[in-house]
Amino acid sequence: MKHFSRRGFLATGAIAAAHFACGGAEEPPPAEKAETTEAAAPGSYPIIDIHQHTPYSGREADALLAHQRTMGISKTVMLPAGRKYGLAADAGGNDVCFAFVKENPDEYVTFANELPDIPETKEVIEKYLKMGAIGIGEQKFPVDCDSKHIELVASIAQEFDVPVLLHFQHETYNFNFDRFHKILEKFPKVNFIGHAQTWWGNIDKNHDQTAMYPKTPVTPGGITDRYLSDYGNMYGDLSAGSGQNSMTRDEDHARGFLDRHQDKLLYGSDCSDSDGLGENCSGAGTLAIVRRLAPNEAAVKKMFHDNAARIMRLGV
Repeated sequence: MKHFSRRGFLATGAIAAAHFACGGAEEPPPAEKAETTEAAAPGSYPIIDIHQHTPYSGREADALLAHQRTMGISKTVMLPAGRKYGLAADAGGNDVCFAFVKENPDEYVTFANELPDIPETKEVIEKYLKMGAIGIGEQKFPVDCDSKHIELVASIAQEFDVPVLLHFQHETYNFNFDRFHKILEKFPKVNFIGHAQTWWGNIDKNHDQTAMYPKTPVTPGGITDRYLSDYGNMYGDLSAGSGQNSMTRDEDHARGFLDRHQDKLLYGSDCSDSDGLGENCSGAGTLAIVRRLAPNEAAVKKMFHDNAARIMRLGV
């Protein structure tokens, strides 16, 4: 794992862009790749979905169960809301998620969550981690991403050895994304999972921070690309329209991105439909896009199963 000062971190952008433009992310020789890549046949492994909610924009638990089974998901991670917010989608909180998981223990697990800037933060999150939550999040609140509040959440995660999933959205949630490297450096033993519009927009070195779903071609070397490359404790959540847009906006870039970060990306759906397939279901769409753009089936298996199983210690 590399650690950089702010000056050193920001300086890597030009280097990264030049590296990829010159073919720096080159393929290993076939023999080397055969030795380090586990073969996997399509459908021969369970799929882990790291990002769902219930209720979700009106979709209730029974519809979620059917949705996940239609998509072929073996294990789903539920992300509860904090008590004062429904994560902008009327999502259920800790008690709702725990009750749902108790009824469906073979297919579901849950994170714990709470607002990071209230007096009860530590007490509430620790309570649910002690009850069996396997992570913290979705942290989707209006605080600076390098604030004392996020440091508190990270310190709890470090104590309990669990990951933290954060929603980065410019001037809305977890502000000042370019400063998140401070948290990564201060808590190197905590695995952080990035998600949402600002996380995925910043795969592009030239990203306009006000653009939520940019459609322009990607210039390699963006902040997100560098976080994934330079910090062993940074991971990416492929879920929602933002994750899908990051791949479809520039498929040539996406092929290289999925290849070089195949050990750091995790499949998530984060869709509120009841279909589980077709155009209305972004989760099913993301499954199809990753399968189409990933370099091989072994990389797909990592993103659909292995990476989440490793950092969340999930037996499926």
